[in-house]
Amino acid sequence: MASTMTSPSSITDFVVNKGNGVKGLSEMGLKSLPKQYIQPLEERISTASFGIKNSEESVPIIDTSNWDDSKVAEAICSAAEKWGFFQLVNHGVPIEVLENVEEATHRFFELPAEEKSKNSKERSCSNNVRFGTSFSPQAEKALEWKDYLSLFYVSEDEASALWPPACKDEVLEYMKKSEILIKRLLEMLMKRLNVKEIDQEKEGLLMGSRRINLNYYPICPNPELTVGVGRHSDVSTLTVLLQDQTGGLYVRGSTDKESWIHVPPVKGSLVINIGDALQIMSNGRYKSIEHRVAANGSNNRISVPIFVNPRPSDLISPLPEVLASGEKAVYKQVLYSDYVKHFFRKAHDGKSTIEFAKI
Repeated sequence: MASTMTSPSSITDFVVNKGNGVKGLSEMGLKSLPKQYIQPLEERISTASFGIKNSEESVPIIDTSNWDDSKVAEAICSAAEKWGFFQLVNHGVPIEVLENVEEATHRFFELPAEEKSKNSKERSCSNNVRFGTSFSPQAEKALEWKDYLSLFYVSEDEASALWPPACKDEVLEYMKKSEILIKRLLEMLMKRLNVKEIDQEKEGLLMGSRRINLNYYPICPNPELTVGVGRHSDVSTLTVLLQDQTGGLYVRGSTDKESWIHVPPVKGSLVINIGDALQIMSNGRYKSIEHRVAANGSNNRISVPIFVNPRPSDLISPLPEVLASGEKAVYKQVLYSDYVKHFFRKAHDGKSTIEFAKI
């Protein structure tokens, strides 16, 4: 069958239109990477050389077993300012909930292609349920080696009715159990910005909408020629990421901006990163950092990010509390849905989306 996959159009049809995804390509035993997945030289991830320039740098790992300890808040806020990324251990989300959502992710992607593609853009019963591949195939010059299921959370009733049965219970439980963690993190981060209390209006602005992705990165024949995910920063307020033990997430170094630092998997941990929305609201104090994912030649990898976002109808800009001391605004007011549309209509291109909001 692999011999029939010669033309770009036949591969696109197989991967995108028929719903096989790159998982289907991987399972055909291709000996070489199809050319539409070959990234330009400057976008490839040479894992052998990453982090060498700054090997002493590593993303902070923070123990949150005692949330009331002032050192915990200090560590989280400092990491948000310097790194934009940190890992949490003893975070309060039960390990079995994390394990169950990992199993459910594998279960969904093991479904036959025709089952998964029922959730594709063309066939899904809802815009809030989307199975796809790469990031934005129509806009990309080179495709990313990743399949995903994206689930936009509106209500438990809607999720129960529309989300795929193979994974919905475990995903809903993960979202439910992570809510306390998200609120605690936001309280700490807001206090540092002189926001004394998160009232209902602020809570809506910070976490009024949520989306969860189940990401699947199958074994790749030439991982050094492509990427799992290209350079980007998230458009969220916060992202809460569960990654398996395979590894492959890289973030920009905090001191040497030319270096990339691997975020090693820590069993039972959650990776937190600041998104563009919070960078804008903090007037640049908290950093939304470029990150990317390497393809892997020997293991399938999964990751499960929860994107904690403003509501589409929210106007985002530097918070009044941040500017109260006379600090000058670096960002203008933008409609969040416009910001997100701008992000999704182009290929991954580093941090350039934030320019959309710059004054």
